[in-house]
Amino acid sequence: MAGTLARFFGAQDMTQGKPWKNLVQFAIPLLIGNIAQQLYNTVDSIVVGQYVGDTALAAVGAAGPILNLLLVLFMGVSTGAGIMVSQYFGARDKKMLSLTVGNSITLAMICSILIMVVGPLVTRPLLRMLNTPADVYDGAAAYLIIYFLGIIGCSYYNMISGILRGLGDSVMPLVFLLVTTGLNIVLDIAFVAIFHWGVAGVAWATVISQFVSAVLCIIKLLTMRGMMELKPRTYIPDGRLSWKLIKLGLPAGVTQAIFSMAAIVVQSLTNSFGTSVIAASTAIMRVDGFAMMPNFTFGIAMATYAGQNIGANRLDRVEEGTRVGMWMGVGVSVVLVAMILLFGEWLIRMFTSTEEVVNLGVRMLRILAVGYIAMGVTQILSGVMRGAGDTMTPMWISIITTVVLRVPIAYGIAYLTRSQAQPTGAPECLFISLLVSWVLGAVITAICFKFGKWREKGIVEHDTEAAAQE
Repeated sequence: MAGTLARFFGAQDMTQGKPWKNLVQFAIPLLIGNIAQQLYNTVDSIVVGQYVGDTALAAVGAAGPILNLLLVLFMGVSTGAGIMVSQYFGARDKKMLSLTVGNSITLAMICSILIMVVGPLVTRPLLRMLNTPADVYDGAAAYLIIYFLGIIGCSYYNMISGILRGLGDSVMPLVFLLVTTGLNIVLDIAFVAIFHWGVAGVAWATVISQFVSAVLCIIKLLTMRGMMELKPRTYIPDGRLSWKLIKLGLPAGVTQAIFSMAAIVVQSLTNSFGTSVIAASTAIMRVDGFAMMPNFTFGIAMATYAGQNIGANRLDRVEEGTRVGMWMGVGVSVVLVAMILLFGEWLIRMFTSTEEVVNLGVRMLRILAVGYIAMGVTQILSGVMRGAGDTMTPMWISIITTVVLRVPIAYGIAYLTRSQAQPTGAPECLFISLLVSWVLGAVITAICFKFGKWREKGIVEHDTEAAAQE
Protein backbone atom coordinates (compact mmCIF):
# COMPACT_ATOMS: atom_id res chain seq x y z
CA MET A 1 0.00 0.00 0.00
CA ALA A 2 2.78 2.41 0.94
CA GLY A 3 4.55 1.62 -2.33
CA THR A 4 1.42 2.36 -4.33
CA LEU A 5 0.94 5.71 -2.60
CA ALA A 6 4.60 6.57 -3.14
CA ARG A 7 4.28 5.91 -6.87
CA PHE A 8 1.06 7.88 -7.10
CA PHE A 9 2.25 10.93 -5.17
CA GLY A 10 5.90 10.84 -6.25
CA ALA A 11 7.92 11.33 -9.41
CA GLN A 12 7.02 9.24 -12.44
CA ASP A 13 9.67 7.59 -14.60
CA MET A 14 8.35 7.82 -18.18
CA THR A 15 11.29 5.95 -19.67
CA GLN A 16 9.66 2.64 -18.69
CA GLY A 17 6.25 1.09 -19.23
CA LYS A 18 3.64 1.61 -21.92
CA PRO A 19 3.59 5.16 -23.31
CA TRP A 20 -0.19 5.49 -23.18
CA LYS A 21 -0.20 4.56 -19.47
CA ASN A 22 2.61 7.03 -18.78
CA LEU A 23 0.72 9.81 -20.52
CA VAL A 24 -2.67 9.04 -18.98
CA GLN A 25 -1.25 8.74 -15.46
CA PHE A 26 0.60 12.04 -15.88
CA ALA A 27 -1.99 13.95 -17.92
CA ILE A 28 -5.14 13.34 -15.86
CA PRO A 29 -3.99 15.09 -12.67
CA LEU A 30 -2.27 17.71 -14.82
CA LEU A 31 -5.53 18.38 -16.68
CA ILE A 32 -7.48 18.68 -13.45
CA GLY A 33 -4.78 21.01 -12.15
CA ASN A 34 -4.88 23.16 -15.28
CA ILE A 35 -8.65 23.43 -14.99
CA ALA A 36 -8.27 24.46 -11.35
CA GLN A 37 -5.63 27.02 -12.38
CA GLN A 38 -8.00 28.47 -14.94
CA LEU A 39 -10.63 28.77 -12.22
CA TYR A 40 -8.54 31.50 -10.62
CA ASN A 41 -9.23 34.01 -13.39
CA THR A 42 -12.62 32.57 -14.29
CA VAL A 43 -14.01 32.91 -10.78
CA ASP A 44 -12.65 36.46 -10.70
CA SER A 45 -14.62 37.23 -13.86
CA ILE A 46 -17.80 35.48 -12.73
CA VAL A 47 -17.82 37.19 -9.33
CA VAL A 48 -17.20 40.71 -10.64
CA GLY A 49 -19.55 40.18 -13.58
CA GLN A 50 -22.41 39.01 -11.39
CA TYR A 51 -21.86 41.16 -8.28
CA VAL A 52 -20.43 44.38 -9.80
CA GLY A 53 -21.39 44.43 -13.49
CA ASP A 54 -20.15 44.39 -17.09
CA THR A 55 -17.78 47.31 -16.54
CA ALA A 56 -15.89 45.42 -13.83
CA LEU A 57 -15.86 42.31 -16.05
CA ALA A 58 -14.37 44.39 -18.86
CA ALA A 59 -11.74 45.79 -16.45
CA VAL A 60 -10.48 42.31 -15.59
CA GLY A 61 -10.37 41.44 -19.31
CA ALA A 62 -8.52 44.62 -20.26
CA ALA A 63 -5.85 43.80 -17.66
CA GLY A 64 -5.09 40.36 -19.13
CA PRO A 65 -2.77 41.16 -22.07
CA ILE A 66 -0.64 43.56 -19.99
CA LEU A 67 -0.37 41.00 -17.19
CA ASN A 68 0.82 38.32 -19.61
CA LEU A 69 3.35 40.65 -21.26
CA LEU A 70 5.14 41.41 -18.00
CA LEU A 71 5.33 37.73 -16.99
CA VAL A 72 7.49 36.68 -19.95
CA LEU A 73 10.78 36.71 -18.00
CA PHE A 74 9.47 34.19 -15.54
CA MET A 75 7.81 32.09 -18.25
CA GLY A 76 11.14 31.69 -20.05
CA VAL A 77 13.06 30.55 -16.95
CA SER A 78 10.25 28.15 -16.03
CA THR A 79 10.24 26.51 -19.46
CA GLY A 80 14.02 26.11 -19.51
CA ALA A 81 13.92 24.57 -16.03
CA GLY A 82 11.26 22.05 -17.03
CA ILE A 83 13.23 20.88 -20.06
CA MET A 84 16.50 20.48 -18.15
CA VAL A 85 14.89 18.81 -15.12
CA SER A 86 13.13 16.20 -17.26
CA GLN A 87 16.26 15.36 -19.26
CA TYR A 88 18.59 15.15 -16.24
CA PHE A 89 16.02 13.05 -14.42
CA GLY A 90 15.83 10.70 -17.42
CA ALA A 91 19.65 10.50 -17.48
CA ARG A 92 19.81 9.85 -13.68
CA ASP A 93 22.23 12.79 -13.26
CA LYS A 94 21.56 13.77 -9.63
CA LYS A 95 24.27 16.45 -9.46
CA MET A 96 23.07 18.42 -12.49
CA LEU A 97 19.45 17.92 -11.47
CA SER A 98 20.13 19.49 -8.06
CA LEU A 99 22.02 22.43 -9.55
CA THR A 100 19.27 23.02 -12.12
CA VAL A 101 16.56 23.12 -9.46
CA GLY A 102 18.57 25.43 -7.19
CA ASN A 103 19.46 27.86 -9.96
CA SER A 104 15.86 27.88 -11.20
CA ILE A 105 14.59 28.91 -7.77
CA THR A 106 17.13 31.74 -7.59
CA LEU A 107 16.27 32.99 -11.08
CA ALA A 108 12.56 32.91 -10.18
CA MET A 109 13.25 35.24 -7.27
CA ILE A 110 15.18 37.65 -9.51
CA CYS A 111 12.36 37.68 -12.07
CA SER A 112 9.77 38.25 -9.33
CA ILE A 113 11.61 41.29 -7.99
CA LEU A 114 11.91 42.77 -11.49
CA ILE A 115 8.17 42.36 -12.12
CA MET A 116 7.26 43.79 -8.70
CA VAL A 117 9.29 46.92 -9.48
CA VAL A 118 8.54 47.41 -13.18
CA GLY A 119 4.91 46.25 -13.28
CA PRO A 120 3.25 48.98 -11.18
CA LEU A 121 5.33 51.66 -12.94
CA VAL A 122 4.18 50.80 -16.46
CA THR A 123 0.59 49.76 -15.73
CA ARG A 124 -1.17 53.10 -16.21
CA PRO A 125 0.93 54.22 -19.22
CA LEU A 126 0.17 50.93 -20.99
CA LEU A 127 -3.55 51.18 -20.26
CA ARG A 128 -3.59 54.73 -21.66
CA MET A 129 -1.63 53.62 -24.72
CA LEU A 130 -4.30 50.99 -25.39
CA ASN A 131 -7.09 53.58 -25.28
CA THR A 132 -8.73 51.74 -22.40
CA PRO A 133 -12.25 53.17 -21.91
CA ALA A 134 -12.56 55.60 -18.99
CA ASP A 135 -15.14 53.47 -17.15
CA VAL A 136 -12.79 50.47 -17.28
CA TYR A 137 -9.45 52.21 -16.67
CA ASP A 138 -9.30 52.52 -12.86
CA GLY A 139 -10.51 48.97 -12.23
CA ALA A 140 -7.98 47.48 -14.66
CA ALA A 141 -5.17 49.53 -13.12
CA ALA A 142 -6.05 48.45 -9.57
CA TYR A 143 -6.21 44.78 -10.61
CA LEU A 144 -2.81 44.89 -12.33
CA ILE A 145 -0.94 46.81 -9.62
CA ILE A 146 -2.12 44.48 -6.84
CA TYR A 147 -1.29 41.42 -8.96
CA PHE A 148 2.23 42.64 -9.74
CA LEU A 149 3.01 43.55 -6.13
CA GLY A 150 2.02 40.04 -5.08
CA ILE A 151 3.56 38.23 -8.05
CA ILE A 152 6.00 36.14 -5.99
CA GLY A 153 3.33 33.57 -5.14
CA CYS A 154 2.39 33.09 -8.79
CA SER A 155 6.06 32.89 -9.82
CA TYR A 156 7.08 30.28 -7.27
CA TYR A 157 3.99 28.13 -7.66
CA ASN A 158 4.41 27.92 -11.42
CA MET A 159 8.19 27.46 -11.26
CA ILE A 160 8.20 24.71 -8.63
CA SER A 161 5.15 22.92 -9.99
CA GLY A 162 6.95 22.95 -13.37
CA ILE A 163 9.99 21.35 -11.72
CA LEU A 164 7.78 18.72 -10.08
CA ARG A 165 6.15 17.97 -13.43
CA GLY A 166 9.61 17.65 -15.02
CA LEU A 167 10.23 14.95 -12.42
CA GLY A 168 7.01 13.27 -13.50
CA ASP A 169 4.95 14.36 -10.47
CA SER A 170 1.71 15.95 -11.62
CA VAL A 171 -0.35 14.85 -8.61
CA MET A 172 0.99 16.97 -5.75
CA PRO A 173 0.82 20.27 -7.70
CA LEU A 174 -2.82 19.29 -8.36
CA VAL A 175 -3.54 18.65 -4.68
CA PHE A 176 -2.06 21.99 -3.66
CA LEU A 177 -3.89 23.81 -6.45
CA LEU A 178 -7.27 22.31 -5.55
CA VAL A 179 -6.84 23.46 -1.96
CA THR A 180 -5.91 27.00 -2.94
CA THR A 181 -8.53 27.23 -5.69
CA GLY A 182 -11.16 26.57 -3.03
CA LEU A 183 -9.53 29.28 -0.93
CA ASN A 184 -9.61 31.67 -3.90
CA ILE A 185 -13.34 31.14 -4.44
CA VAL A 186 -14.10 31.80 -0.76
CA LEU A 187 -11.94 34.94 -0.72
CA ASP A 188 -13.42 36.19 -4.03
CA ILE A 189 -16.95 36.03 -2.65
CA ALA A 190 -15.92 37.48 0.71
CA PHE A 191 -13.94 40.42 -0.70
CA VAL A 192 -16.43 41.32 -3.46
CA ALA A 193 -19.89 40.27 -2.25
CA ILE A 194 -19.42 40.95 1.47
CA PHE A 195 -16.71 43.64 1.75
CA HIS A 196 -17.54 45.28 -1.62
CA TRP A 197 -13.90 45.74 -2.69
CA GLY A 198 -14.80 45.37 -6.38
CA VAL A 199 -12.06 44.51 -8.89
CA ALA A 200 -9.36 45.04 -6.24
CA GLY A 201 -11.01 42.32 -4.14
CA VAL A 202 -10.59 39.60 -6.77
CA ALA A 203 -6.96 40.65 -7.27
CA TRP A 204 -6.22 40.31 -3.54
CA ALA A 205 -7.99 36.93 -3.44
CA THR A 206 -5.84 35.63 -6.27
CA VAL A 207 -2.57 36.94 -4.81
CA ILE A 208 -3.23 35.42 -1.37
CA SER A 209 -4.29 32.05 -2.80
CA GLN A 210 -1.27 31.81 -5.11
CA PHE A 211 1.07 32.59 -2.22
CA VAL A 212 -0.39 29.69 -0.21
CA SER A 213 0.04 27.31 -3.17
CA ALA A 214 3.66 28.43 -3.58
CA VAL A 215 4.44 27.69 0.09
CA LEU A 216 2.94 24.19 -0.24
CA CYS A 217 5.02 23.48 -3.36
CA ILE A 218 8.22 24.64 -1.66
CA ILE A 219 7.55 22.31 1.30
CA LYS A 220 7.01 19.39 -1.11
CA LEU A 221 10.20 20.11 -3.03
CA LEU A 222 12.29 20.24 0.14
CA THR A 223 11.09 16.74 1.09
CA MET A 224 12.41 15.15 -2.15
CA ARG A 225 15.91 14.58 -0.80
CA GLY A 226 16.26 11.16 -2.41
CA MET A 227 16.28 12.65 -5.92
CA MET A 228 18.35 15.78 -5.36
CA GLU A 229 20.46 17.55 -2.78
CA LEU A 230 19.34 21.14 -2.30
CA LYS A 231 22.19 22.67 -0.33
CA PRO A 232 23.00 26.40 0.00
CA ARG A 233 25.60 26.16 -2.79
CA THR A 234 23.00 24.84 -5.26
CA TYR A 235 21.15 28.17 -5.03
CA ILE A 236 24.25 30.20 -5.96
CA PRO A 237 23.85 31.19 -9.62
CA ASP A 238 26.13 29.17 -11.88
CA GLY A 239 26.89 31.27 -14.96
CA ARG A 240 27.05 28.40 -17.44
CA LEU A 241 23.99 26.61 -16.07
CA SER A 242 21.94 29.78 -15.66
CA TRP A 243 22.73 30.76 -19.24
CA LYS A 244 21.61 27.32 -20.45
CA LEU A 245 18.35 27.72 -18.51
CA ILE A 246 17.79 31.14 -20.06
CA LYS A 247 18.89 30.01 -23.52
CA LEU A 248 16.48 27.07 -23.50
CA GLY A 249 13.67 29.10 -22.03
CA LEU A 250 14.23 32.35 -23.93
CA PRO A 251 12.39 31.23 -27.09
CA ALA A 252 9.40 30.28 -24.94
CA GLY A 253 9.61 33.65 -23.20
CA VAL A 254 9.88 35.43 -26.54
CA THR A 255 6.93 33.40 -27.80
CA GLN A 256 4.86 34.46 -24.80
CA ALA A 257 5.99 38.07 -25.30
CA ILE A 258 4.92 37.94 -28.94
CA PHE A 259 1.54 36.49 -27.98
CA SER A 260 1.15 39.18 -25.33
CA MET A 261 2.20 42.06 -27.57
CA ALA A 262 -0.10 40.82 -30.32
CA ALA A 263 -2.87 40.49 -27.74
CA ILE A 264 -2.20 44.07 -26.64
CA VAL A 265 -2.43 45.29 -30.24
CA VAL A 266 -5.66 43.31 -30.69
CA GLN A 267 -6.89 44.53 -27.28
CA SER A 268 -6.54 48.07 -28.59
CA LEU A 269 -8.81 47.07 -31.48
CA THR A 270 -11.17 45.37 -29.03
CA ASN A 271 -11.33 48.51 -26.90
CA SER A 272 -12.39 50.52 -29.95
CA PHE A 273 -15.61 48.47 -30.13
CA GLY A 274 -16.72 49.60 -26.65
CA THR A 275 -17.45 48.10 -23.23
CA SER A 276 -19.99 45.50 -24.42
CA VAL A 277 -17.53 43.91 -26.85
CA ILE A 278 -14.77 44.00 -24.22
CA ALA A 279 -17.08 42.24 -21.74
CA ALA A 280 -18.11 39.63 -24.33
CA SER A 281 -14.48 39.07 -25.32
CA THR A 282 -13.51 38.62 -21.66
CA ALA A 283 -16.21 35.98 -21.15
CA ILE A 284 -15.19 34.21 -24.37
CA MET A 285 -11.52 34.09 -23.41
CA ARG A 286 -12.41 32.63 -20.00
CA VAL A 287 -14.34 29.85 -21.74
CA ASP A 288 -11.46 29.59 -24.22
CA GLY A 289 -9.10 29.04 -21.28
CA PHE A 290 -10.98 25.89 -20.30
CA ALA A 291 -11.33 24.69 -23.89
CA MET A 292 -7.56 25.05 -24.33
CA MET A 293 -6.75 23.11 -21.16
CA PRO A 294 -6.60 19.64 -22.77
CA ASN A 295 -4.35 21.02 -25.52
CA PHE A 296 -1.96 22.68 -23.07
CA THR A 297 -2.09 19.60 -20.82
CA PHE A 298 -1.06 17.20 -23.56
CA GLY A 299 1.58 19.69 -24.71
CA ILE A 300 3.15 19.75 -21.22
CA ALA A 301 2.80 15.98 -20.84
CA MET A 302 4.51 15.39 -24.18
CA ALA A 303 7.33 17.79 -23.26
CA THR A 304 8.02 15.90 -20.02
CA TYR A 305 7.68 12.51 -21.71
CA ALA A 306 9.98 13.50 -24.60
CA GLY A 307 12.50 15.14 -22.25
CA GLN A 308 12.86 12.10 -20.01
CA ASN A 309 13.12 9.63 -22.90
CA ILE A 310 15.59 11.73 -24.88
CA GLY A 311 17.64 12.06 -21.70
CA ALA A 312 17.58 8.25 -21.51
CA ASN A 313 18.39 7.99 -25.26
CA ARG A 314 15.05 6.33 -26.08
CA LEU A 315 13.99 8.07 -29.28
CA ASP A 316 11.89 5.04 -30.23
CA ARG A 317 9.66 5.69 -27.21
CA VAL A 318 9.36 9.35 -28.17
CA GLU A 319 8.02 8.44 -31.60
CA GLU A 320 5.55 5.92 -30.16
CA GLY A 321 4.42 8.33 -27.44
CA THR A 322 3.81 11.10 -29.97
CA ARG A 323 1.39 8.92 -31.94
CA VAL A 324 -0.47 7.94 -28.77
CA GLY A 325 -0.56 11.52 -27.50
CA MET A 326 -1.93 12.78 -30.80
CA TRP A 327 -4.85 10.37 -30.76
CA MET A 328 -5.64 11.20 -27.15
CA GLY A 329 -5.33 14.98 -27.49
CA VAL A 330 -7.31 15.35 -30.71
CA GLY A 331 -10.01 13.00 -29.43
CA VAL A 332 -10.55 15.10 -26.31
CA SER A 333 -10.59 18.31 -28.40
CA VAL A 334 -13.35 16.93 -30.63
CA VAL A 335 -15.51 16.21 -27.59
CA LEU A 336 -14.90 19.72 -26.23
CA VAL A 337 -15.83 21.35 -29.53
CA ALA A 338 -19.15 19.49 -29.47
CA MET A 339 -19.79 20.71 -25.91
CA ILE A 340 -18.99 24.32 -26.81
CA LEU A 341 -21.42 24.20 -29.74
CA LEU A 342 -24.15 22.71 -27.56
CA PHE A 343 -23.70 24.71 -24.35
CA GLY A 344 -22.07 27.94 -25.56
CA GLU A 345 -24.95 30.21 -24.52
CA TRP A 346 -25.11 28.74 -21.01
CA LEU A 347 -21.36 29.22 -20.63
CA ILE A 348 -21.51 32.91 -21.56
CA ARG A 349 -24.48 33.48 -19.22
CA MET A 350 -22.31 32.46 -16.28
CA PHE A 351 -20.53 35.78 -16.69
CA THR A 352 -23.30 38.17 -17.67
CA SER A 353 -27.07 38.41 -18.14
CA THR A 354 -26.89 41.28 -20.66
CA GLU A 355 -28.52 39.93 -23.83
CA GLU A 356 -26.33 41.94 -26.22
CA VAL A 357 -23.17 40.56 -24.60
CA VAL A 358 -24.54 37.00 -24.50
CA ASN A 359 -25.55 36.97 -28.18
CA LEU A 360 -22.21 38.38 -29.29
CA GLY A 361 -20.33 35.87 -27.13
CA VAL A 362 -22.20 32.89 -28.57
CA ARG A 363 -21.44 34.01 -32.15
CA MET A 364 -17.75 34.36 -31.31
CA LEU A 365 -17.55 30.91 -29.66
CA ARG A 366 -19.03 29.26 -32.74
CA ILE A 367 -16.38 30.92 -34.89
CA LEU A 368 -13.58 29.60 -32.67
CA ALA A 369 -14.90 26.08 -32.03
CA VAL A 370 -13.18 24.05 -34.77
CA GLY A 371 -9.88 25.82 -34.11
CA TYR A 372 -9.43 23.92 -30.84
CA ILE A 373 -8.79 20.72 -32.78
CA ALA A 374 -6.06 22.46 -34.78
CA MET A 375 -4.53 23.79 -31.56
CA GLY A 376 -4.46 20.24 -30.19
CA VAL A 377 -2.15 19.22 -33.03
CA THR A 378 0.05 22.29 -32.53
CA GLN A 379 0.44 21.87 -28.78
CA ILE A 380 1.25 18.16 -28.86
CA LEU A 381 3.89 18.38 -31.59
CA SER A 382 5.36 21.58 -30.14
CA GLY A 383 5.53 19.90 -26.73
CA VAL A 384 7.63 17.06 -28.14
CA MET A 385 10.00 19.52 -29.84
CA ARG A 386 10.38 21.60 -26.66
CA GLY A 387 10.97 18.51 -24.53
CA ALA A 388 13.74 17.51 -26.93
CA GLY A 389 15.38 20.90 -26.45
CA ASP A 390 14.20 22.54 -29.68
CA THR A 391 12.48 25.67 -28.37
CA MET A 392 13.34 27.83 -31.39
CA THR A 393 11.02 26.16 -33.91
CA PRO A 394 7.81 26.69 -31.87
CA MET A 395 8.92 30.29 -31.32
CA TRP A 396 9.21 31.03 -35.05
CA ILE A 397 5.89 29.35 -35.75
CA SER A 398 4.29 31.58 -33.12
CA ILE A 399 5.81 34.68 -34.69
CA ILE A 400 4.45 33.73 -38.11
CA THR A 401 0.94 32.83 -36.94
CA THR A 402 0.53 35.67 -34.44
CA VAL A 403 2.35 38.64 -35.93
CA VAL A 404 2.33 37.91 -39.65
CA LEU A 405 -1.15 36.40 -39.77
CA ARG A 406 -3.48 37.21 -36.86
CA VAL A 407 -2.90 40.92 -36.29
CA PRO A 408 -3.08 42.00 -39.98
CA ILE A 409 -6.12 39.78 -40.60
CA ALA A 410 -7.97 41.23 -37.58
CA TYR A 411 -7.34 44.82 -38.59
CA GLY A 412 -7.94 44.06 -42.27
CA ILE A 413 -11.38 42.52 -41.66
CA ALA A 414 -12.27 45.37 -39.29
CA TYR A 415 -11.36 47.91 -42.00
CA LEU A 416 -13.25 46.09 -44.77
CA THR A 417 -16.43 45.67 -42.68
CA ARG A 418 -16.77 49.31 -41.59
CA SER A 419 -20.25 50.73 -42.07
CA GLN A 420 -22.53 53.42 -40.70
CA ALA A 421 -23.92 50.94 -38.19
CA GLN A 422 -20.44 49.62 -37.31
CA PRO A 423 -17.98 52.49 -37.81
CA THR A 424 -15.04 50.48 -36.41
CA GLY A 425 -15.96 47.31 -38.31
CA ALA A 426 -17.42 43.94 -37.35
CA PRO A 427 -16.23 42.67 -33.94
CA GLU A 428 -16.16 39.12 -35.37
CA CYS A 429 -12.80 40.08 -36.90
CA LEU A 430 -11.22 39.48 -33.47
CA PHE A 431 -11.97 35.77 -33.59
CA ILE A 432 -11.97 35.01 -37.31
CA SER A 433 -8.33 36.11 -37.32
CA LEU A 434 -7.62 33.84 -34.34
CA LEU A 435 -9.20 30.83 -36.06
CA VAL A 436 -7.15 31.35 -39.24
CA SER A 437 -3.91 31.63 -37.26
CA TRP A 438 -4.66 28.42 -35.31
CA VAL A 439 -5.40 26.35 -38.41
CA LEU A 440 -2.35 27.54 -40.35
CA GLY A 441 -0.22 27.12 -37.21
CA ALA A 442 -1.18 23.45 -37.02
CA VAL A 443 -0.20 22.89 -40.65
CA ILE A 444 3.18 24.63 -40.24
CA THR A 445 3.92 22.79 -36.97
CA ALA A 446 3.18 19.39 -38.53
CA ILE A 447 5.58 20.12 -41.40
CA CYS A 448 8.34 21.30 -39.06
CA PHE A 449 7.87 18.27 -36.82
CA LYS A 450 8.20 15.84 -39.73
CA PHE A 451 11.23 17.45 -41.36
CA GLY A 452 12.86 19.35 -38.47
CA LYS A 453 16.04 18.54 -36.51
CA TRP A 454 14.45 18.42 -33.05
CA ARG A 455 15.66 14.81 -32.63
CA GLU A 456 19.25 16.09 -32.43
CA LYS A 457 18.70 18.77 -29.75
CA GLY A 458 19.18 16.73 -26.55
CA ILE A 459 21.35 18.48 -23.92
CA VAL A 460 22.33 15.67 -21.55
CA GLU A 461 25.11 13.91 -23.44
CA HIS A 462 27.20 17.07 -23.79
CA ASP A 463 26.82 18.10 -20.15
CA THR A 464 27.51 14.61 -18.84
CA GLU A 465 30.74 14.38 -20.80
CA ALA A 466 31.81 17.80 -19.57
CA ALA A 467 31.15 16.78 -15.99
CA ALA A 468 33.22 13.62 -16.45
CA GLN A 469 36.15 15.64 -17.77
CA GLU A 470 36.05 17.87 -14.69
